[in-house]
Amino acid sequence: MLTKDDIESFLVRLGATGATYSEVEPGFWIVRPSPESDLSIAVNYTPPVVLLRIDVMTLPSNGQQSATLTRRLLELNASDLLHGSYGIQDDRIVLTEALELSALDYEEFLASYESMTLALASHLRELGSYREAR
Repeated sequence: MLTKDDIESFLVRLGATGATYSEVEPGFWIVRPSPESDLSIAVNYTPPVVLLRIDVMTLPSNGQQSATLTRRLLELNASDLLHGSYGIQDDRIVLTEALELSALDYEEFLASYESMTLALASHLRELGSYREAR
């Protein structure tokens, strides 16, 4: 099974793609795909898995709009996401992925990371249309 140090070595290797990271607490990192990106990915080492999570947006307060968005997220889970899935935690929409540490290698970690960031990049315009004005 991989250790916390192994996961950190994966994050170091992501630096070759332009990503940066900082350890917020032991075994919990925030990764930015690029310095100019507003996107951040939480990586949490919690044996027997490592969790990747992106906070996407706040769920709309309008019931009909929220229902339409929720249905769309389920459709995206079924059609567009190879790794991870959209979910709702409290009033936040999140994109998450859990990877088993027992068989994880860098290539699988990278594939999940890239799948999540690319999926969100391609979905962001559509999902952004559900954001409420502040």
